[in-house]
Amino acid sequence: MGRNKLDRFEYNRNSPFVVEPGKEVFDNCKGNWHKSIFGNENPITLEVGCGKGEYTTGLGALFPQNNYIGVDIKGARIWKGANVADEQGLKNVRFLRTEIMLIDRCFAENEVDEIWVTFPDPRPKEGDEKRRLISPKFLNFYRQFVRKDGVVHLKTDNHPLYLYALEVIAEEGLTALAQTDDLYNSPLLPDCHGIQTTYEQRYLAEGVKINYVRFQLNKGH
Repeated sequence: MGRNKLDRFEYNRNSPFVVEPGKEVFDNCKGNWHKSIFGNENPITLEVGCGKGEYTTGLGALFPQNNYIGVDIKGARIWKGANVADEQGLKNVRFLRTEIMLIDRCFAENEVDEIWVTFPDPRPKEGDEKRRLISPKFLNFYRQFVRKDGVVHLKTDNHPLYLYALEVIAEEGLTALAQTDDLYNSPLLPDCHGIQTTYEQRYLAEGVKINYVRFQLNKGH
């Protein structure tokens, strides 16, 4: 393991912006994000598979009245987001290092209000659909800790994944609140708050269209 990565892991171990295994705050975070970690009752938004956490820190800076948590297993990635949060003094931002399929151990029922899924791995191989972060399997998983009126955002360069999301929304009987297969030539662009991930910048430079859909996680809301 390189010195750089070791230094980043050490930074995470000492950073109040990182919640990870080995820290007491990690063992006691479920049901305690509002009271013990953020010290307020403001709404919580997750960025799942956050990578460097561009949306977590970007939204945190724009909306100080809300709380934001980036979730990723890669400590060397969330190190970047934690640095930004520290430098900008974003007290409403945290990064949770854990596998996505284990986050139900970290959040209690109704503890989360909203989810962003930004440029996830599209898992294009046949039979790999269940691993997509907007598959029915994952939506059912999110329902364990997201409020009944919670909303999910998907932003992706992958058009087949976007179409798959629309299929899932229809098959689950959910409500698509907004959708476009060409975000940057759409009136929905302000809905994404001008935040761009590293991947997004790369795709835009290559002329790739960006897809976006926002939908209700549960029926009847």
